[in-house]
Amino acid sequence: MKLSLAIVAFALAIPSATYAQDSTVDSGGKYPNTFSSGSANVAPFTNQSKRFNDWSVSVGAGVPLLQSADLTSIKNGNGKNLFGYSAYVSIDKAITHAFGINLQYDKGETRQGWFNTKNAAPDATAVGARTQYDAISILGDINFSNLLRRVDNHSPYRWALHGYAGIGTIAYRAYQKDGNNKQTLMTEIKPFQLGSMFMQAGTGLKFKVNRRIDIEGRLMYVVTGDDEFDGGGDAYSAINKRSEQVSDNFFNATLGLTFKLGKHESHLMWHDPLQEIYYKLDVLANKNQDIEVCKKGDADNDGVCDDWDRQLDTPAGARVDGAGVALDVDLDGVIDLYDKCVTVPGPVENNGCPIKKDNKETAVEVEKTLKDIYFNFNKATIRPESNEKLDLAASIIKENGGNYLLTGHTDIKGNAAYNLRLSKERAAAVVGALETRGINENVLKSRGVGSAEATIPASASDAERMADRKVTVRFVETSEWDSIKKKDYEDAPVKKAVKKVPAKKKKK
Repeated sequence: MKLSLAIVAFALAIPSATYAQDSTVDSGGKYPNTFSSGSANVAPFTNQSKRFNDWSVSVGAGVPLLQSADLTSIKNGNGKNLFGYSAYVSIDKAITHAFGINLQYDKGETRQGWFNTKNAAPDATAVGARTQYDAISILGDINFSNLLRRVDNHSPYRWALHGYAGIGTIAYRAYQKDGNNKQTLMTEIKPFQLGSMFMQAGTGLKFKVNRRIDIEGRLMYVVTGDDEFDGGGDAYSAINKRSEQVSDNFFNATLGLTFKLGKHESHLMWHDPLQEIYYKLDVLANKNQDIEVCKKGDADNDGVCDDWDRQLDTPAGARVDGAGVALDVDLDGVIDLYDKCVTVPGPVENNGCPIKKDNKETAVEVEKTLKDIYFNFNKATIRPESNEKLDLAASIIKENGGNYLLTGHTDIKGNAAYNLRLSKERAAAVVGALETRGINENVLKSRGVGSAEATIPASASDAERMADRKVTVRFVETSEWDSIKKKDYEDAPVKKAVKKVPAKKKKK
């Protein structure tokens, strides 16, 4: 593979992700905005604020060994020409302490068959082959030792288990030599083509020699995706019909070195956050520092030191918040210590309690609210659009208390007895609606007077006679209240239906 092609691939694949490291630059003591982490020691991450090295270069060499192939392999047995050679170089970027990305170039030669192709064939039936390959791949690197490290693990961190997996492009030339000692190029694959894609995955065990050098042993499994990789020739050749697999795969065992780049003492992949926490805890545990609490004392004895007390003259016995300010639960300007109605707002002049209106004024206000109550035609059923008025009337009565008599009125038009009954039922319906809104059933009563107090003549228009169709409200003193009935009519008894018996037909 040409060198220029490798250089282009390196340039395209070098990661440009933002560095995932902690920043220790002080922000100058200013508090962060609401979108920050909540710490005052925050700053935009830059190269100057990095704490760890995160780039490295790895090189290594090893032995590839075909695992599944038609000519010869671990799976199929046969053959003595099994061990080839390989080498790799990679540029490694640590994203976090547990994950990184590697751009790797592999070069090697696998050998398969009954004899080494550099030697003469032992007999006329023997077949030998070798495959020279070049590959570029991008590998994900997972540091399992950092990812799965136990919280209580205090051991020195010098061994690390890594896992690798990735894809890339592979170019190869597969040669075959037969019993006639004739060597033939059987297959050639160019890089960066659809058929040149391959995968590899494996594991590696690293040992930290010092801050600059690691030693690593790797075992990778390479899936070529090509049944002709082993030099067997065409897919329908006699050799490639020996096994049914569609991919010649091989193991690659290597031993290599990693050179960590950068000016910092530690590399990110060797950073153990748990050990850093232990170190900081040990420092705090061994640090002797006398802390003087409440230097200025607590002048008002509210339990909050004057150093951070925002109300230095809190009255004795008052409950305070964390800043030493006396509590005012209902926020009416009267602290709970002096508030006679702690949960209900009220003016200062009434000790924090609401000032109740005169009951007669309350009656006028409730009557004004009930002015626009609507009923269904010729019925005592209240229409839904009246609910807001009923809610308001109920809240006024709850706030001010008192006993009230609700009187129903009709206009003069129509049958007097019918109007009287309708006015009684409508007044009782309003009382019932208010009671469903939390009014005590002992503070409201109803009556109806029909058209007895109507003032608009029957000849007037319907709009004019509407003034007589109303519910009036009157405050009743306690002495008079007991003499008034809850309502001034009895519900009509339900009559049982009488089943008629058909008359018997007379016989002729």
